[in-house]
Amino acid sequence: MFVGYCRVSTKGQLEGNSIEEQTLSIKEHYPTAEIVVESYSGAKERPIFNELLERLAFGDTLIVTKLDRFCRTTKEGLQYIDLLLNKGVKIHILNMGLIESSPMGRLIVTNLLAFAEFERAMIIERTQSGKAIAKQRENFREGRKPIYTPEQIEHALKLLENNSYSQVVKMTGISKSTIIRAKRYKVSQELLKSP
Repeated sequence: MFVGYCRVSTKGQLEGNSIEEQTLSIKEHYPTAEIVVESYSGAKERPIFNELLERLAFGDTLIVTKLDRFCRTTKEGLQYIDLLLNKGVKIHILNMGLIESSPMGRLIVTNLLAFAEFERAMIIERTQSGKAIAKQRENFREGRKPIYTPEQIEHALKLLENNSYSQVVKMTGISKSTIIRAKRYKVSQELLKSP
């Protein structure tokens, strides 16, 4: 049995890591493979992957497109590899090849896993460093960029003086929850200013 495992941790995965691209790549090499899909961050438990590990048996082949779809740390990767190879399951990481149980195969895999873990740690470090620099800017605001300008929000709040929430939503296209949040914020700012 050939089983392809595809995983995404976010909706907007990097190029080459989307479910469609992973599936296509696996089907190119193994047209008859059953595809198992999971949407989970690698840092969390992966229930579908764990279930798959239990299900795979002697003679089966597990296929993943890249090492980072299989595991996130060297220790975790080696545990999965040992577990599967001891069960007689073959592991094919498409951008690396078949994982062998020979001493040389294990050495190569250990090094690749260590580099993958290092690369992930560097990405996290760069992200945190960039965030720390951004926080020093005067106009830094954490989170998503606002969809509406302060002027649009202010206009919606003015309309609210003579209209209901649903009417203002229809007129402006701004959601009711956004308008309520803006109104609460404005009221709290006014209370802070009052003596």
